[in-house]
Amino acid sequence: MRGKMKAVVKHHRGFGAEIQSVDIPQIKEDEVLIKIKATSICGTDVHIYKWDEWSQSRVKPPYVLGHEFSGIVVEKGEKVSNVEIGDSVSAETHLVCGRCPQCLTGHSHICQDTKIIGVDTQGCFSEYIALPTRNIWKNPKELPYDIASIQEPFGNAVHTVLTGNVVGKIVAIIGCGPIGLMAVGIAKAAGAAQVIAFDIHEYRLELAKKMGATKIVHSKNNDPLFVVHQISNGNGADVVCEMSGHSTAIIQGFKMVKNGGLVSILGLPNLPVEIDVANDIVLKGITVKGITGRKMYETWYQTSALIYSGNVKVKELITHQFSLEEFEKGFKLMIEGNCGKVILIP
Repeated sequence: MRGKMKAVVKHHRGFGAEIQSVDIPQIKEDEVLIKIKATSICGTDVHIYKWDEWSQSRVKPPYVLGHEFSGIVVEKGEKVSNVEIGDSVSAETHLVCGRCPQCLTGHSHICQDTKIIGVDTQGCFSEYIALPTRNIWKNPKELPYDIASIQEPFGNAVHTVLTGNVVGKIVAIIGCGPIGLMAVGIAKAAGAAQVIAFDIHEYRLELAKKMGATKIVHSKNNDPLFVVHQISNGNGADVVCEMSGHSTAIIQGFKMVKNGGLVSILGLPNLPVEIDVANDIVLKGITVKGITGRKMYETWYQTSALIYSGNVKVKELITHQFSLEEFEKGFKLMIEGNCGKVILIP
């Protein structure tokens, strides 16, 4: 297929993005061309849109933004056999080398040469995207496109929460952005006894309650450490999932976890964070787990099963939908924190 398509392009090294007409991508023999049906805005997209310190050191405009999507296969290369034209699909967004020690030992989610769709390559805030067939995840035909488009970030939350045992545990979720909200629902579905959700936006805290949080805490109006101390009888949270990337919240997460507990960190701080390693890690004997992406493809199977089961209220997460041309409205809501998951429709 040849021609032009509309796309949201990070057009310069500064704040914002713009709609442009760009070439429809041409596929290779091991790739498929996908017509995008729904795409959703991620916190990483917001980092790039705002042009913060992290994005300034990572991305190279101009290029098409976006990495979360669902769509229909409209073309396939001659070496593609795992999907057919007309299939409903999403994609694992980490493009990995398959040759490094991590890839060869079953840890390709931390491949040494990972490239991320919409960060290091052309993204999906467009009408079409071309991707290697090995990255394609086939969706059930009955799965709505909006829900199918949020599986990738849902997988991040699955990986973060299920990296440790949460059954019967006190789980603290710090940061109730869309992935934090997903983590709340996943922790509850996985059998956590208490799920404490922390944020500074009332809108998102109310969503956290709908997702199953047993306690919501406005971190500016309450002392998070005192709240956890009360709920845990002074022991601390068994598991802390840090989803915010805020330096103060990260430090609080290490202080609120119990001796021998687990801190799983998905949030990306813009700058280095000073942690009291002696008192908050070593002498407490805790485990710290850095979370990147999804286990390929164990997490995808867990994600698909959790969504299909209905045990996590995924529909509650999707609060706004705009056309692709209205992308600025979606980014504004994300920056303000007055939304759950924002869907864009090409």
